Amino acid sequence: MCFFLCYTDVMPEEQLWSRWARFLHRWGLEDFVAALLEAAGPLQFFAAQMLYVGEPLLSGALKPGEWQALVKLLEDQRESRSFAAFLREETTL
Repeated sequence: MCFFLCYTDVMPEEQLWSRWARFLHRWGLEDFVAALLEAAGPLQFFAAQMLYVGEPLLSGALKPGEWQALVKLLEDQRESRSFAAFLREETTL
């Protein structure tokens, strides 16, 4: 019997969210992205699917663990609302 262990470098959610928030803040997009996440609803799932399709072309933009985290965020409305709230909190600090 042979077992294979697949290890991927998964970053803690808070660390990723902080990195994304800093990037969005640098470009002045945190409020826009928060509003978009709150208003997009079912379109977020479509955006996640587009990321799956575009991953081979866009793989240099994000690290592999970040791709999965971003897709997961877009697929899960509760998580995307939490990230939007996180962005709004970061803005007020």
